[in-house]
Amino acid sequence: MENTDVAEVTEVFTKPETKPPLLTSLLLWCGEGIRTSIFMRPRWEALRTDAVVVAGLVFLDLIVMLIFERLYIMGAARFYWQAIAGGWLSVVIAAWACYLVRNEDAEKSKASTATSAAHLFTMILAQSVTSTAAMGLLFTILIRTEIYPDKLPEPWGIWFLWLLPGIWMVAAELILLWRGGDRRRIATVFAALAVCGATVVSYSIDSKKFWYPKPDKEEAARPSYLKLTQRLMETQPQLLKSQLSELKPQRRGVIDFYAITFAPYAQDVFRRESDMVAQVMVRRYDAEGRVLQLVNHVDTAEKLPWATQLNLQRAIQRVAQLMDRDEDILFIHMTSHGASDGELAASFWPMTVEPLHPGELKKWLDEAGIRYRVISVSACYSGSWVTPLANESTLIMTAADADHTSYGCGSKSELTFFGRAMYDEQLRNVTLSFEDAHKTAREVIEQREKEAGKSDGYSNPQLRAGATIRERLAALQMRLQNSSTRQIPAKMKK
Repeated sequence: MENTDVAEVTEVFTKPETKPPLLTSLLLWCGEGIRTSIFMRPRWEALRTDAVVVAGLVFLDLIVMLIFERLYIMGAARFYWQAIAGGWLSVVIAAWACYLVRNEDAEKSKASTATSAAHLFTMILAQSVTSTAAMGLLFTILIRTEIYPDKLPEPWGIWFLWLLPGIWMVAAELILLWRGGDRRRIATVFAALAVCGATVVSYSIDSKKFWYPKPDKEEAARPSYLKLTQRLMETQPQLLKSQLSELKPQRRGVIDFYAITFAPYAQDVFRRESDMVAQVMVRRYDAEGRVLQLVNHVDTAEKLPWATQLNLQRAIQRVAQLMDRDEDILFIHMTSHGASDGELAASFWPMTVEPLHPGELKKWLDEAGIRYRVISVSACYSGSWVTPLANESTLIMTAADADHTSYGCGSKSELTFFGRAMYDEQLRNVTLSFEDAHKTAREVIEQREKEAGKSDGYSNPQLRAGATIRERLAALQMRLQNSSTRQIPAKMKK
């Protein structure tokens, strides 16, 4: 098309009496949004923009998001309209970036340059409609075919599924800003940094969704998050004080077994595992009256002390006061999500709970003077706890090595794979030896992970025991075996 023809077309489309209907304009913009999303040069000639077109594209993007978010959920769902308040940071930054790279006073130097900052911003909105629809279609297919998230390789499969589309969308937007702007380098660099920063922030925030699965009657009756009432805030300190005071003192000449379970992440599977492990310790290790559960969960907020760093430290100090530190054993089982740097995740919104690291636990145990220790960590990458805590008087066992995830910590899991095999099956019914139970559990876990399709490699649970703790545990096992047969509760239902 000659330049004169282009000018004529532009003139026609900009005349008030010849402006296309809104639907036609939206279709034209979306068509160009698709082109620029796959890195093709934008065609500005037949495109008009105004407040109505901008509002139309924003509304269209919202409708597409609503449709696909609903398709993600199979079954009944409830609508959460308040989610409309989130997600606007990227839009505001994009608008600012357009006005930064497209100087309204600059002369149009190339055919691919946007007519104005408003034109450039409208094209970014059209790109957003395209990316929302593409991502929505992809996730709908993966969810409806039950590929996402259970059958994707962990953790990289899920990360790439989120990361690569994000990189693609940012790249398409940055290329559009460069092509549609007036090519001022400093302005373009600032705009690019702002867009990338807004994207990182958006990905880092767990924003609200418009649709959530409709809870059943039991779930609907249960509070969905912790309510920090005055009564609860006054109850918790007294609850911890009371339960610490009720712990029984050591018995002279008897190897007593004290146990603390620590579940700092407010998720059902961790609450259940904490309770199950506590039961096993009471019934199998003669620990009745010497077990304390620290749990973050709405169901136990008025029954059990919170799983916080300070409460764990206080519990360790109290056990140290009650036990014979030259004779008795302290067992600590921690269950949560884990990170590759050894961090044990903690979450109990709206309360802020600090995560736990191996160095902190070691420091508290050393300061309390507790000699004989059995430490159990049920979390991803928990093998990173072994070296910092290992010594001659410590047995430490983990659900994974330092380089792999563990399995079974999803929202629908009854118990983690490690908790189920190690405690609910082996220690509850088969053996009193932690090392024997761990050895068998490793084989069981490996088989179950293969059957479940875990594709990031065998979790590879770890165990390290010093010679001194081995002798102490052997003496405890002999005492328990020689004592009267103890009642063993039925296994938890799967």
